[in-house]
Amino acid sequence: MGRINSDLRGGLINEIKGDGEGMGVLGDMAHSELKKGEGRGWLLGCSKKCDATNTGMSSIVFSLFSVALKFISYSLNFFRIIFNNNTPAPSYSPNKLRFIRGEKLLSDLSTWGIGGPCNHFVQIFDHHQLAAAIRYCHEQRMRYIVVGKGSNCLFDDLGFDGCVIQNSIVFLEKFEPGHYRAGSGYPVNRLGVQSVNEGFTGLEFAAGIPGTVGGAVYMNAGANDQIVKLIDVHLSIEKLSSNTNGLEILNTESRGCIAHPTALLSETAAAVESIEIVTTKGEYKTIKRSDLSFGYRSSPFQDMNDLAAITAVTFQLKASQSAKKRQQEYLKRRKITQPVAERSAGSVFRNPPGFSAAQLVERAGLKGFKVGGTMISEKHANFFVNSGGATSRDMLELIGLAKEAVYQRFGVRLKEEILYVHPYL
Repeated sequence: MGRINSDLRGGLINEIKGDGEGMGVLGDMAHSELKKGEGRGWLLGCSKKCDATNTGMSSIVFSLFSVALKFISYSLNFFRIIFNNNTPAPSYSPNKLRFIRGEKLLSDLSTWGIGGPCNHFVQIFDHHQLAAAIRYCHEQRMRYIVVGKGSNCLFDDLGFDGCVIQNSIVFLEKFEPGHYRAGSGYPVNRLGVQSVNEGFTGLEFAAGIPGTVGGAVYMNAGANDQIVKLIDVHLSIEKLSSNTNGLEILNTESRGCIAHPTALLSETAAAVESIEIVTTKGEYKTIKRSDLSFGYRSSPFQDMNDLAAITAVTFQLKASQSAKKRQQEYLKRRKITQPVAERSAGSVFRNPPGFSAAQLVERAGLKGFKVGGTMISEKHANFFVNSGGATSRDMLELIGLAKEAVYQRFGVRLKEEILYVHPYL
């Protein structure tokens, strides 16, 4: 089964990793150290001042040598993915599966438009094909991951040395008023609009999520600052940590919108009745929502060791005459407050308890900050966009910079909502 390890080299966010026996899943956060370089802004790793008379030249030579070694290593790894002959692609596969080798760019599968080539790629259209693809990966001792719309993933520039299975299980069934059974690859925004148009409430917020039904359940997706009742309050953050020495105290008179604890509306899990899955052994299971425990941006599937993928979800929605109005208000607000016309992956960070991640990043002075082809959105500080030619290294550096800046200024550690797919581990 795939497992998660912290990668202190890439070092900034969740990673999906596999070991040749299954699909990578979510795991613990990786925290790399970001330090403030003297006179050079924010840099990865520790920065020391060189002694110009004794060690300046040797430091420069060593740095150039290190850069050259990294370039050679990355180049060799890149070509290893494309030309690796250890797992030959078959000319024939069961269930009419067609494996594409070394040609599919992961940037085509990501809303960020970032990512290199994967070793193998296959698109599946039903749960039988999914099970067949998994069996093939087991037989070839090949790591694999299952992706949907790629709206919550950061793929590496080096791609993925394994098989990427794209979930295209797209169907929708209605068998009772308010009951919808959708394939896990069905666009969740389409289901949100359709259910509201038919007079049901529970998925209004989904109209603004560019992902799949399976991904929405896996992450317990929502749009926190949008779907909850927004209350204009005096924001008082007088104690950001037990030791505020050296930390900035946010202005207690500044006004902002935060979610009132009693005003929270439903996230995806609240509308779910049952979930169908395929295990890493190719077994099919149906699990009732009442037997599962969900949390903020979390689900039990993230810790389910034998999970291969969610294949279908049944929703139970209630009739409502006001759902359409709420959805229209939500979409209007989303257009104003989010960079909907730019390439992003939605919220990068989870909101810490009692805080808004976007507000912390903004108050750290990072709105509009750029690293290479990436930028923190001017509209919403928790949206990082590909402003043109962005690489995974750019994005990882920008995410790490934002985390360190917020921690240094406010003593709050941000955790990623997006997932980083490691190319090898």
